Formats: sequence, structure tokens, C-alpha cells
Amino acid sequence: MMKSMKVALTQTAVLAALFISGTAFSQEKPAEAKGNNYCANIADAAADARYALQKAELVSMEKEIEGRLKILEAKRAEYEDWLRRRNEVLEKADDTIVAIYSRMRPDAAALQLINMEDEIAAAVIARLNPRVASAVLNEMEPARAAQLANIITDAPKRVASSGRKE
Repeated sequence: MMKSMKVALTQTAVLAALFISGTAFSQEKPAEAKGNNYCANIADAAADARYALQKAELVSMEKEIEGRLKILEAKRAEYEDWLRRRNEVLEKADDTIVAIYSRMRPDAAALQLINMEDEIAAAVIARLNPRVASAVLNEMEPARAAQLANIITDAPKRVASSGRKE
């Protein structure tokens, strides 16, 4: 009888353990299901939030790019204006005038170019052979030679007549 009681107690203990573990499983399943349901329910909202954030970043980047394009367009217009003015200055120096000054002595050419308008003198010097132009500039007073060289090389930075920034 003792043996049967031991078996009965063992069976009862096993059944109790199964009952307790079954209760735990049954309690975990609804909790786990609730967690899974929660994740599934907020997945769409999280994705929408990510998309909204990405859209805001794209809009911000687009505005920045548009601003940069405006700056580039302004620079392009500035350089086109500079090129137009540069070509006008160079056109002022006729080939005949350039030929005449290229055959003159440097000191005589320098004296005449000193008394000309800045742009015309710069245009003539720019179209002369570099060796002749350097000799003519060498005969001028340094301030006037530097002024003409600036007109030739730094035309976009000149502000006096155009009113633009340096």
C-alpha cells in the first residue's frame, strides 16, 4: 500500500506540476500575444513616422539645393557680365592701334598710354606681344602700370563703375 500511495503521490505531483506549468503557459501566451499585437499595431505608425521624418529631411535638402542653385546662377551671371565687359575692353583696341604701339619704342608708347583712358590703355597692352607689353609697362610709373595690370587681370573685382562687391 505504501508503494501505491507513493505512486499516487508522484502522479499527483506530476499532475500538479503540469497544471502549474500549463497555467503559466496559458498566462504567458496571452501576454505574449498582447506584446505581438502591440508591435503589429504600432508598426504602421512607426513606419509613417519614419517616412514623415525622411520627407521633412528631403524637403529641407531641396530648399538648400535651391538656395545653392540661386547662388550659382548669380555667379554665372556675374561671370558672363565680366566676360562681356572684358570683350568690350579688348575690342576697343583695334588691330591697327595695337600694330602701331607694338612698333613704337617702349618709352614713347608708355608716355602715350599714360594719357589714355584706363580701359583703352589696358586693352592695348593686353593685345601687345608679352615682351613688348612688359617693356612698355616697365617704362611707366609703377602705380600707373599696376593700375593697368589690375584692369587687365582683375576686371571682375573692379567695383567703381559697377557697384558690385569685391
